Parts: sequence; structure tokens; C-alpha cells
Amino acid sequence: METTSRVDAQASAAEGGPQLPSARRTVDGYLRAPFPWYGLDEAFTGPRWLMQVGTAADGTVEHGSIGHGDEPSVRNEATEDKEKFAVVVTVAENPVRRSPDGTGVLEATSVSSAAWLAGVGLLTFTWPGQMDHTLRDDWLDQQTETAWVLADDLTGPAWSTLSLPVDGVPTQFHYRESEFGWVLAGATEAGVHLGAYGRGMSAYGLGFAVIKDITAYAP
Repeated sequence: METTSRVDAQASAAEGGPQLPSARRTVDGYLRAPFPWYGLDEAFTGPRWLMQVGTAADGTVEHGSIGHGDEPSVRNEATEDKEKFAVVVTVAENPVRRSPDGTGVLEATSVSSAAWLAGVGLLTFTWPGQMDHTLRDDWLDQQTETAWVLADDLTGPAWSTLSLPVDGVPTQFHYRESEFGWVLAGATEAGVHLGAYGRGMSAYGLGFAVIKDITAYAP
């Protein structure tokens, strides 16, 4: 996933900043995905909204995010204790494969891929507001690399385990907390990896389920 999702997500986070409601993609990208999308299960009764999808060089949809709760903004003193949101990231399970130009091999997706995308997703809404633009970019680069290192070591001391239901089946997730919020990642029996991140909404007690009609999430 290094060649496509990691690089694309890092560029999006560094250049585009937080994903604002007006910038979200339409449901069309989600409909092109050859895998099921996941969100919080029916126990969550709050707002749900589309965010964005990530594609490979050939246009194939590889991952995407669904938001739940308050629409997050950049973390600052006025909002950090008020916002309550959780974002679910669905990542297609792909084996090691040739790059579109045939010159190399792309990494297989894994639970680490989901953990990294979730970690970077949280970072896009946690830039310290007191930093100027130049320092903020440096901070994001450093934190993004840290998120990658942590995601590559899911058995390390930064992570604990958490059992949450996926389609009603207890599933083990890797879980970590930071001053910015929480991140978790795990696998499903449906051929996708799940990542999630949030702030103000506890990860304990959450459940995940296949989204039966993604068009219902369209604005």
C-alpha cells in the first residue's frame, strides 16, 4: 500500500488539510468499489455522512471513509472537548500485485494499512491551531511518519487489544489512544480491513456493520 494509498493519503493531508463538508466526494466513488462498505452498526442513531474514497493509479477504489456524529473540525481549545465523532475506514483486501506500468510490485493491504489510514485521518483534524502554516506542515509530516511507524508495529507497546462486534461477530482490534483521539484497526470476514478513529466518542462499545445502502448516506 506504500505506492498508492500511503503516498496519496499523505499528499491529501499535507496539501488539502481537513476534509470539509463541501469538499466531500459524491456517492459515485463509493458505488464503484468492488467491496462492501462498513459503518457503525444500528446502535448508533446519530448523523452519518460520506467523506472520500482513495483510488489506485488505474482508478480502482481501494479504500474510503464514512463519518458519524459531529462533523469534525481542526482541533482547538474551543472545540476539542465538544466534538463527538467517529470515522470508519474500509480498506479492500488486496494481495501483492504488479504496478499499473508493470515496473514494480505494490504492497498487499493489511490491518496495518487500515491503522495507518485511520491515524492519518485523525491527524487531518488535529493540527495545533496556534501554529503558522509552515510549522503546521512540518508538524504534520512528523506526525504522519510517526503514525506509519506505529501502524507497522501493531504488536508493540503503543497498542492494546479491544474486542468489538463486526456484523455481530466479536472481532479483535488493535487500539491506541493519544492526546488527539483514538485509533483502531482490525480485519473482517468479508474480505476488507477496518480502521476507525474518533474524538469525544468512546471506542468502547462501538459496533460495525456492512452498509446496506450507501446511497442513503449521500447529501
